[in-house]
Amino acid sequence: MKLAKLTGTFTALVTPFQGTKVAYDDLRRLVAYQIKGGINGLVPVGTTGESPTVTHEEHMDVVRATIEYARGRVPVIAGTGSNSTREAVELTRQAHAAGADGMLVVAPYYNKPSQEGLFRHFASIAEATDRNIVLYSIPGRCGIEISVGVVERLRQRYPHVRHIKEAGGNVERVDQLKQALGADLTVLSGDDSLTLPFMAVGAEGVISVASNLLVKEVGRMVQAALANDFAKAGRMHRRLYPISKALFIEPNPVPIKATLARAGIIGSDAVRAPLCGMTATNRETVFKALHELGY
Repeated sequence: MKLAKLTGTFTALVTPFQGTKVAYDDLRRLVAYQIKGGINGLVPVGTTGESPTVTHEEHMDVVRATIEYARGRVPVIAGTGSNSTREAVELTRQAHAAGADGMLVVAPYYNKPSQEGLFRHFASIAEATDRNIVLYSIPGRCGIEISVGVVERLRQRYPHVRHIKEAGGNVERVDQLKQALGADLTVLSGDDSLTLPFMAVGAEGVISVASNLLVKEVGRMVQAALANDFAKAGRMHRRLYPISKALFIEPNPVPIKATLARAGIIGSDAVRAPLCGMTATNRETVFKALHELGY
């Protein structure tokens, strides 16, 4: 099958909760807000969607609901990663069956496999679907980086493994990936504050936390950069930089959920333990940064 190239702004969706349950009315409202704002795609139940603490049933129900609410208007890239290869393969198969347009698969966390183990892990996932696979390298949370060599091997063997969400905080890493693979690999930033620097050296978009709320603002910056108008994109980047940093003053997705609840897009800023609500001081910092943007 012919696969679309994923470029632009993709929102790493939060999973709204009301009490102990997923708040599907809030999720529907959030998806509508995203599409109205011009988002290029949606990423449910990644780590921003609290995938470690939703049940397997909830995980797939959120994927199916997001696909239903999007109604084909934008691609849905389902988070299907796990530190268990068997579990990641099963989630990928289920998301494929549900109609997801692609899968976001994070490097296995805690296990710290060898690079050969990483290759075999992602190969098993790739063999479970023929839809876009977006690798997700975030060594700060996983304790391991997906090496350029592993990305090259996967790209050579599997034509649908041609995207990577890069969240290692290193601009040089984007250069290394593009030097090795060029146009054969699409790099998406995984750090809101580094989206523009990454795009300056070859990334083609972002899987964004900030765009849960700031969908138009992040989208405009990314589109300016894609049009090679880096002067305009730079002005937008500087305007967004304070909130991009403030949204990570406490563990993601705690701050972004607080901003969405404050804006009335979701009904509660509840997160699941071991996450907990923000301190009053940090909440004030985040809301001050939002106020300076006119929110």
